[in-house]
Amino acid sequence: MKRKLIIAGALLLLLTIIGLMGWDLFFSTPNDQENPYAYDLKTLKSGDTSLVLYEESQQFTPGLTGIHGIATDRSDRIYIAGDNAVAVFDPSGNRTAGFALEEPARCIHVGPEGRIYLGMSDHVEIYEITGKLVNKWKSPGEKTLITSIVVAGDDVFVADAGNKIVRHYVSDGRLLKQIGQKDPERRIPGFVIPSLNFDLGIGRRGELWVVNPGRHTFEQYTPDGELITSWGKATMAMEGFCGCCNPSHFAILSDGSFVTSEKGIERIKVYHANGDFSCVVATPDMFREGTTGLDLAVDSRDRILVLDPEKNQIRIFTVKKKN
Repeated sequence: MKRKLIIAGALLLLLTIIGLMGWDLFFSTPNDQENPYAYDLKTLKSGDTSLVLYEESQQFTPGLTGIHGIATDRSDRIYIAGDNAVAVFDPSGNRTAGFALEEPARCIHVGPEGRIYLGMSDHVEIYEITGKLVNKWKSPGEKTLITSIVVAGDDVFVADAGNKIVRHYVSDGRLLKQIGQKDPERRIPGFVIPSLNFDLGIGRRGELWVVNPGRHTFEQYTPDGELITSWGKATMAMEGFCGCCNPSHFAILSDGSFVTSEKGIERIKVYHANGDFSCVVATPDMFREGTTGLDLAVDSRDRILVLDPEKNQIRIFTVKKKN
C-alpha cells in the first residue's frame, strides 16, 4: 500500500510539472522564449547604413512586360529583354530601338560586334539591333535552362542551370567544351544550383567568372575549363552571402570589382577584385519584399544599372557625392 502511494505521488508530481510547462508554452510572451539561434531577418535586412556609398540617381520604366535581363554596349546603350520584346535605350533612358520576340528572353548580352545574344529558355538566338535574326542555335537537349550568356571575343559562354554546367561555344554555335562538372582530381567542386540563379561574367582581363550559388562562391575558369581560383563566404554577416542560392546576379566594374545582388535579402553590394567586401549600393528597404531577379549591368562610367522586375523599372545607382 505504501509503495502504491509513493508511485501515485510521483505520477501526480510529474503531471503537475508537465501542466506547468504547457502553461508556460501557451501563455509566455515571445521575449520569454528568445532563441539565440533564430534567423532574425528583420535585423539582417536593416544593415549598417554607414556602409551605403551609392545613391539612386535615376530610374525609368522600359514599357515591357515580364522584364528579365539587362545589358549595356560600348556606347552605354541599355538593352532590356522581356516576355515578348527587346527594347534599347540611350544612357538617359530614352527608347531608341527595339523588336518583338516570339517567346520570352530570359537573359541578354551584347557582344563586342554589337550583336544581341538572347537566352530563350533552352536555346540561344542572336539578333542585330534592327531585329534581324542572325542565328538560332539548336537546343543542347533536355533539362536545358539558360540563365546567363557572356561573350569574350569569339568565345561565347552559356550558363545552363538545368544541367548545372557552363557551355563554351564559338560565335557560330559550335560547342567546344563543357565547364564545371564535378571533378575532385582537378579540384572542381561542381555547381550547386538550387534555383534558377546561375550567372556568368567576364573580368577586365577577359577571364571567365561563374557564380556557384549553392556554395556562395565565385569561381574563375580558363576557357578550357580549368579552375583557377575562387572566393566567397557563407555567412549571414554583411561581408558574405546566405540563403539557398546567392549571389543571384553580378556585374564587374572597370577596376575589377564585383557588384552583386541577392534574393531573400534584397540588397546590392560591391566587393573588391580580390573578393573583400567593399560597400553597399542598395539596401533591402529600397525593394519590395520578396523581389527576385535583380539582374545587373554596368556602363563605361561605372554606373550600376539594376533591373527591378517587381517595380518594372530600371534603376541607376552612382557613387554618392562627397560633401
